[in-house]
Amino acid sequence: IASAMEIIGNKWTALILRDLFTGSKRFCELEKTVGNINPRTLSQRLDNLEAHGIITKKSFSEVPPRIEYTLTDKGLDLQPILEQMAAWGTKHYQSMSIN
Repeated sequence: IASAMEIIGNKWTALILRDLFTGSKRFCELEKTVGNINPRTLSQRLDNLEAHGIITKKSFSEVPPRIEYTLTDKGLDLQPILEQMAAWGTKHYQSMSIN
């Protein structure tokens, strides 16, 4: 658990992964869909995921330049885990007290 949480336990990381489960995304798309994330934080999370082999970053020679982020097979392996976490959260959210 500790090894997995080292990679996906940071704030925003699970939401970034959730959005990449539907396909490749550009930085600006992730910025919009993830929510109120600071661009610097998003960049750090993406760099961390890339360093751990969870995503790949592909640059296209276009004007303006385009970069897309895509899940690797290792990243796709996280999908059932995060889906179960989402199901648990939905099931128990009403009973959780937020302090």
